[in-house]
Amino acid sequence: MAEVTIRDLRKSYGGLDVIHGVDIDIPDGAFVVLVGPSGCGKSTLLRMIAGLEAVTAGTVRIGPRVVNNLPPSERDIAMVFQNYALYPHKTVAANMGFALKMRNMPKAEIGERVARAAEILGLQPYLDRYPRELSGGQRQRVAMGRAIVRDPQVFLFDEPLSNLDAKLRVQMRTEIRELHQRLGTTTVYVTHDQIEAMTMADRIVVMRDGHIEQIGAPLELYDRPANVFVAGFIGSPSMNLVPGSIRREHGAAPVVEAEGRTLPAPDLPGANDGRKVFWGIRPEHLDLGGDGIEASVAVVEPTGSETHLVARVGGRELTVVSRERHDLAPGTPIRLAPRADLVHLFDADTGARIG
Repeated sequence: MAEVTIRDLRKSYGGLDVIHGVDIDIPDGAFVVLVGPSGCGKSTLLRMIAGLEAVTAGTVRIGPRVVNNLPPSERDIAMVFQNYALYPHKTVAANMGFALKMRNMPKAEIGERVARAAEILGLQPYLDRYPRELSGGQRQRVAMGRAIVRDPQVFLFDEPLSNLDAKLRVQMRTEIRELHQRLGTTTVYVTHDQIEAMTMADRIVVMRDGHIEQIGAPLELYDRPANVFVAGFIGSPSMNLVPGSIRREHGAAPVVEAEGRTLPAPDLPGANDGRKVFWGIRPEHLDLGGDGIEASVAVVEPTGSETHLVARVGGRELTVVSRERHDLAPGTPIRLAPRADLVHLFDADTGARIG
């Protein structure tokens, strides 16, 4: 195992800059997820760590070594790809042991490592099968087993669950997390799915357009997003964001004026009268009833354990998540009561969190 240290890392393709001076510290044994929308640079960053993309500037360090100019085979990493990349003409056992065979490792040791990885992943009954005889989840386990047998310092996962159905994705992300807890190997995992990031990571790196927007523990990002982008990206359904301006009269607690309505706001440093802001609140922090905001029901989405409501407030829609089951028809008038102490404020010009 080893820590991964990235300093001022940059990547350009000709005149196109895609990674802009990234700094990340990944502790030894940590499970770190790179997350962001398509095209944000997360897979490029992972491939630079792996040695599959050349570094334009900056350094990648794995343990004590700067690995910028080392080929992938000398970086002591193992990568699991989105498309499994299994040899169709080789058995499961042969696929898992192929990299070790290419290193001229003794046959007995290869067999021991393959058997150990198969036991960890529950693949013992399938060692003599071919990839075509396996399900998608089993193929992904084989790809993971091929990485495990190498006993690397760092595991790299590039959207490994993208080709699986929804139920299998949930199962596999649990298995990957349990695998990490068992092996304790430093892991860098790329996904565009923020639910995967929230449920799997020790720390999340949120990226946009080749920049890092925020790094932190999952609940830290959820509870205290650094800016409007992170607030809207982390969380499902995402945070409700309404543009407005702060009004503070005669030393009273501030409120936000938005589209002719008055919204409650926390009394934060920087919540100055007249400041243009985005007023934000999580869907589960909007209660139905009371003396709240006048709204009307647009869509009702029962999920079983929760009810998701899309409510129309003037010309804007707000999402509400309730643990109760509501029998509300579209067009029904309702009131929404925001929990003022859980409201977030962001500067309208910079997008940065206030307070």
